[in-house]
Amino acid sequence: MDYESEIIILLRQHIPEDIEFKVEIPPEKKLGDFAFPCFALAKQRKKSPQLIAHDLAAKLSGIDPLLLEKVNAQGPYVNFFLNKKKLSAEVLHKIQEHRENYGSQKQEQKIMIEFSSPNTNKPLHLGHVRNISIGDSISRIFSFLGNSIVKVCLVNDRGVHICKSMLAYKKWGHNKNPDKKGDFFVGEFYVLFAKKAEQHPELEQEAQDMLRLWERGDKEVIALWKKMNSWVYEGFDETYTKLVVSFDKYYYESDMYKFGKEIVQEGLKKEAFYKKEGAIIAPLEDVGLPDKVLIRADGTTLYITQDIYLAKKKFDEHPVERSIYVVGSEQNLHFQQLFAILKKLGYKWASGCYHLSYGMVNLPEGKMKSREGTTVDADTILEELFALAKEEIHKRHSEINHVVLQNRSRQVGLAALKFHMLKIDAAKDIVYNPKESISFEGETGPYVQYTHARISSILRKSCQLSELPKEVSSLNFGEKELALATILEKFPKAVEDAASHYKPSYICRYLLDLCQETNSYYHEIPVLKAEDDIRDARLYLLSCVKQVIQNGLSLLGIQAIEEM
Repeated sequence: MDYESEIIILLRQHIPEDIEFKVEIPPEKKLGDFAFPCFALAKQRKKSPQLIAHDLAAKLSGIDPLLLEKVNAQGPYVNFFLNKKKLSAEVLHKIQEHRENYGSQKQEQKIMIEFSSPNTNKPLHLGHVRNISIGDSISRIFSFLGNSIVKVCLVNDRGVHICKSMLAYKKWGHNKNPDKKGDFFVGEFYVLFAKKAEQHPELEQEAQDMLRLWERGDKEVIALWKKMNSWVYEGFDETYTKLVVSFDKYYYESDMYKFGKEIVQEGLKKEAFYKKEGAIIAPLEDVGLPDKVLIRADGTTLYITQDIYLAKKKFDEHPVERSIYVVGSEQNLHFQQLFAILKKLGYKWASGCYHLSYGMVNLPEGKMKSREGTTVDADTILEELFALAKEEIHKRHSEINHVVLQNRSRQVGLAALKFHMLKIDAAKDIVYNPKESISFEGETGPYVQYTHARISSILRKSCQLSELPKEVSSLNFGEKELALATILEKFPKAVEDAASHYKPSYICRYLLDLCQETNSYYHEIPVLKAEDDIRDARLYLLSCVKQVIQNGLSLLGIQAIEEM
């Protein structure tokens, strides 16, 4: 239940429709759960806010005992105290009834989410991992809210940067097959090209010449391109499997780079665009953006030209209501211009396009650079995390079965990586430190998993879990139990906010708050040693906490595990 909305409904019965208002969260718990400031109402009624507060509190007292324990006036505020015991019972019943669906909705929109966007000249790196983590989590969140999701990946498989790795292989690869993971193999030739080009700048022109041959359909160049791309795709698939991520559809730049011209020409006829010195330009100053060249004077297209085509293709192929692009913040202007151009072309669906912008991932020692070979690829960081997790788990369980250790270390390592990528607001740059992310303490994925595992251990030791007592009074919930139940009630709102603001970090913050309160709870409150009826109620509460942690982790693409 959205308690704030319920209180607003009660207040609206005594406040004219033309007066806008909102309720606030008091700075101290002793002042209630919500407060209504009476200043605007006092101004309209020409009475003191203190008197207005007193009158309103009198009218609202006892009006909804299931929702409110009491209502009182303190100065110019009406303070609302929720009936936490009854509301807690309601929340726990709801969690046990809906279980893995607690917090879900039935929004029933069709949404396309584009993420990953790899280049076929190098492996997926740490920046891609953040992109993939965000895209996958947002897909899960919207799906959980009852939407139909189409996950797509745009593969950047052509261009001069691809030809650089091809040219290096042609010159120094000796026609050998990969002796390592395919994307690693090809990526080494991209780095090799950059090193060779420092001594031989003419290689840059050779790469441009190869691109022109590719565009003309030269059989030898196309064959090499297909062969090297196939190695890379095998490598990508292996990495996606490790990250537990999949896509419903792939788009390839090589299929689209020639398209978009006709759409631009049609826009020119409709006077949405103008010509200047032979180039076709989109006027965007009226929307506060710099004008954008769409077709150069020599007739060649730009990246935005094919993006116009791809945007239309997406909506033509899939009747989606929203199209979300998970792309780095360095492309902010590009997407602002793209969406403005789509609107100028008269596409009604353009308002459904959204750029989910995210910041860079840096290492403690600084920025990563692909051409210098200083990027941290996804596979290497995953293997490092799996090893660190294995070490931590083995410390705690020296007799653990080897297969179990392998599986659990992968689950914990993946949790460390994804949670670290998601817990910071997507728009901000982050610094990634593997050892910090794998810690079982602090604001990490393994810490959340550990809380879930600890609850699982308590529930196993209890041997049986009684049903929630029918009489609310028999719950015997004190302040700590009520605090936990209050956080559990907020989960559906946290999910809804994460979707509406496109921020998986809201789920991370929610889980950390819940786990911190839970750990504090079972450090201070006896569960298994409590009297039977009290023990059963506390076990029931913890089983609800466990379920919500599991639900939240699932939205982040993280496995909740029973033992750590």
